[in-house]
Amino acid sequence: MQAEAALKIVRDVLDERKGQFITTLDVRDKTSFTDYMVLVTGTSTRHIQSLCDHVVAKLAEHGVTPLGLEGGMNADWVLLDLGDVIVHAMTAQARALYQLEKLWSIEPNTRQEATPG
Repeated sequence: MQAEAALKIVRDVLDERKGQFITTLDVRDKTSFTDYMVLVTGTSTRHIQSLCDHVVAKLAEHGVTPLGLEGGMNADWVLLDLGDVIVHAMTAQARALYQLEKLWSIEPNTRQEATPG
C-alpha cells in the first residue's frame, strides 16, 4: 500500500474515533525511516489504545500489518509503526511534554558547524 493511501486511512480512522488535534508531519526530507508521522491526542489512556486498535483493524482489511507497537494499556504514549506512516497517540500531557511538532520542525542541513579558529 502506498504511503499516502495508508495515511488517509489512518487520518480517517482517528477522526471517526474522535481523536483530537490530529497533525500530520511530512518527514520525508528529514529521515529515512518513515515518510509521515501522525500525532493524535486521546482523552484517556484507554482512548489512546482504542485509537491504535481501530487503525490496526482497518489497515488489516487492506492487508497491512504493523511493524511494531510500543506502549499499551495505561500508557500515556502509544507508538504504532506502519512503516511509511508512524502514529503517535498521546495524552494531552505527554504531547505537551514531548512537543514532537517542535522537535520535527527543525529544517534539515541547517545545523551550523563550529569553525576552527
